[in-house]
Amino acid sequence: MSQFFQIHPENPQKRLITQAVEILREGGVIVYPTDCAYALGCCLENKKAVDRIRQIRRLDDKHNFTLVCGDLSVISTYAKVDNSVYRLLKAHTPGAYTFILNATSEVPRRLLHPKRRTIGIRVPDNPIVAALLAELGEPIMSTSLIMPDETVPLTDPYDIRDTLQHHVDLVIDGGFCGMEATSVINLTGDEPEIAREGAGNINSFI
Repeated sequence: MSQFFQIHPENPQKRLITQAVEILREGGVIVYPTDCAYALGCCLENKKAVDRIRQIRRLDDKHNFTLVCGDLSVISTYAKVDNSVYRLLKAHTPGAYTFILNATSEVPRRLLHPKRRTIGIRVPDNPIVAALLAELGEPIMSTSLIMPDETVPLTDPYDIRDTLQHHVDLVIDGGFCGMEATSVINLTGDEPEIAREGAGNINSFI
């Protein structure tokens, strides 16, 4: 049975944030709000937790996982970025975007696209996520909470609890945070490529 925390969307309670991060560090899988929709997350190095997320979503090895980061200070650890790409990232973070970048060797192979060695990077504009990441001190391995055979994320924390209470360790109720996925921008080529149009405005990438 999963735990259920109601965390204030603008002023997250420190005590609950600390408990949520303890669950992550102990190998847990959590559901948490972002600036677009709810997401599934776990610690980057925990293979069992990653496998649990794959089972929940029924993901194959071609799925591009996303590293959710608090800011761009850790970007160079996990992704290869030149000055022009960094300026582009800085201009659009935090925000409703996932950027596909070439991964460094710091990213576990199991999280990469098997042929392209790419990884998604995301910096959400959400106080709960910011608090979780500040307490954790590293990115959260993440994917949108879209159930198998569905096309949009789950949006109601109580529905999420009912659906996943035997499959995740914690559901964070941060209120309604939208139901549109991020815009996905591929920055691995010479020019930005729109891989998916979502909540983030894509005009500056066209």
